[in-house]
Amino acid sequence: MQCEIMEQTGTAWKHFISYGDPGTNFVRPEILQSWQRCYKIGVNPYDGNSHKILPQDKLKDLLERKSKLISIARPLMTTLYDFVRGSGFIVMLTDENSYIMEALGDPEILASACRLNFVPGGCWSEEQVGTNAIATAIEVGIPLQVSGEEHYCQKHHAWTCSGAPIYDDNNQIIGVLDMSGPSSETHKHTLGMVVAAVQDIRDQLHLHKNNQELSMANDSLSSIFMNISEGVILVDETARIKAVNPVAESILGQRVEDYKMSALKDILGKETPFTREMLISGKIYNDTEIRVDTQSGKIHCLASGRPIRDYQGIIRGGVILLSPMNKVQHLVNRFSGAQARFYFSDIIGSSETLKKTIKTAARAAMGMSNVLLEGESGTGKEIFAQSIHNHSTRPKGPFVAVNCGAIPRELIGSELFGYSEGAFTGAKRGGRPGKFEMACGGTLFLDEIGDMPLEQQVALLRVLQEKTITRIGDHNIIPVDVRIICATNQNLLEQVAKGNFRQDLYYRLNVISIKIPPLRQRREDISDLFYYFMNKIKKDTSQYELDPQLVQILQLYDWPGNVRELQNVVERMVNITDGPLLTIEHLPLEIYNHTSAAGTVSTDKKVKSVSEVRRYRKQMVKEKERQQLLVMLERCGGNISCVARKLGVDRSTIYRKMLRYNIQR
Repeated sequence: MQCEIMEQTGTAWKHFISYGDPGTNFVRPEILQSWQRCYKIGVNPYDGNSHKILPQDKLKDLLERKSKLISIARPLMTTLYDFVRGSGFIVMLTDENSYIMEALGDPEILASACRLNFVPGGCWSEEQVGTNAIATAIEVGIPLQVSGEEHYCQKHHAWTCSGAPIYDDNNQIIGVLDMSGPSSETHKHTLGMVVAAVQDIRDQLHLHKNNQELSMANDSLSSIFMNISEGVILVDETARIKAVNPVAESILGQRVEDYKMSALKDILGKETPFTREMLISGKIYNDTEIRVDTQSGKIHCLASGRPIRDYQGIIRGGVILLSPMNKVQHLVNRFSGAQARFYFSDIIGSSETLKKTIKTAARAAMGMSNVLLEGESGTGKEIFAQSIHNHSTRPKGPFVAVNCGAIPRELIGSELFGYSEGAFTGAKRGGRPGKFEMACGGTLFLDEIGDMPLEQQVALLRVLQEKTITRIGDHNIIPVDVRIICATNQNLLEQVAKGNFRQDLYYRLNVISIKIPPLRQRREDISDLFYYFMNKIKKDTSQYELDPQLVQILQLYDWPGNVRELQNVVERMVNITDGPLLTIEHLPLEIYNHTSAAGTVSTDKKVKSVSEVRRYRKQMVKEKERQQLLVMLERCGGNISCVARKLGVDRSTIYRKMLRYNIQR
């Protein structure tokens, strides 16, 4: 029967080579389609040698790129070859482009195949050697056996080939496993052996990929565990420590070896009830405050816990995250705006009085002594406080400002020192840290210190002396590392004499006293401040000009509201002006009246009505317009058309204004 089939196939092959069709329906469709492809591209049916061999460097690159596939396939190829050893068969592995990568076989058979360039690096595509199990299996995408005269090239009629494509997890062909031997040994079970081996290769590739992904995941988790910014403690279901990361080791102050298989309670002491409940019921907890006794002292942390479950949902342990409170507070301050933004370079002015004040403040900044800033409202006490902080040895620490006069007297204690859960009606669950804790490692700025109630002055004095605080309703003592800068617009010595301010607290705060001069004592800085605020709040990119008389008026005014008042006046003037020139007509009436009485304005009496102010302002505008027209006429050499063009008006308008202001051409 086999001989009859091969004879019919041989007859069909001869007919196809001669006429381009097999003359019968006996040939399998996939074989016939391959013959047609070979016929179309002009493959020589009497050649059969591969004429496309990879150079050694290209072959080396291919073998390196396919090393994983080769290493997995090689043991299975060896097993296959052991079954057919001595029977004239060759077992080989190719890539998806039909290039031979690995071949096993009897030496004499390999030598015979070599004559056809059936060697590593040889291309066994249909374009090179016609129909064969390797290339045709790639074309049709399924395992295929090609025997005897089914090969397109006559030199291969003595061979039988069984090839199966190897797919990856993305269903892409990455290679072919083939077993070739004498056509007289053709058997359908040969293809079955190859298909089974390919399935094993694919399973092992999948397993290798999974192992690789697990290894990468494990490496990633290990990297996260070792480098995460929080301290991490892993415990088993009995609350015994399995591992800690370096941050936890640093927080708790012990080596990793000291923790392994220790009970959590031996490390965290009594601060473990939440963890025990988590391991029993699976209840997670977040940001629970704990205080742990360590070799270096008591550590204040936030702890969070999550259970670890197996695939059946059974709790097998837990993970505990520790965040030092000072780090948490630093982040809160950073994102809530508790940072100093101003430097001494941001203080506008060049007067000698101001320069001396800045110099004193800069010297004070380098120490850790308490600073008392004294000055009227609006002189910029907080700008000085922020500049001192940024010029100090702790500029990266928080800068927390508290206005003692804006907090109700019954709340100022909880605001400064914090409170524990249940300390009073309405207390936040879990409690809340106070400003002293939030400012740890930085500066606490107590503005309007003269308004602090006497009962809180006692508590503040204790904190300054002992460098510790106790939250309201709590008994835990919390160390605080805070520099104090206070500010007041009152005379604290007078308040001490009246019994409104404690004398001992005054001397504790008044280590370095800095008096910030009011604006009226540094009038030469007014124009610089005016230009600074004007450029900061101007509505567009145009440049504003100041009438010289306006500058005189500004410098004569006493500015009871100091720099803050000047800023408000500049903002008002910029917003109501229609042109680039700012004159006294844009000034608030009260400033104009005050300076008019002082003799800045050329009137003999103080302006008392809005109409008088308006008349004067119109006169000033007319004079300004007349001067501008004279300048333009001079620049244009008396050419009216040139003046009109530059001012953007008609020639008739220029003539009319010249007549109004009695200007001769």
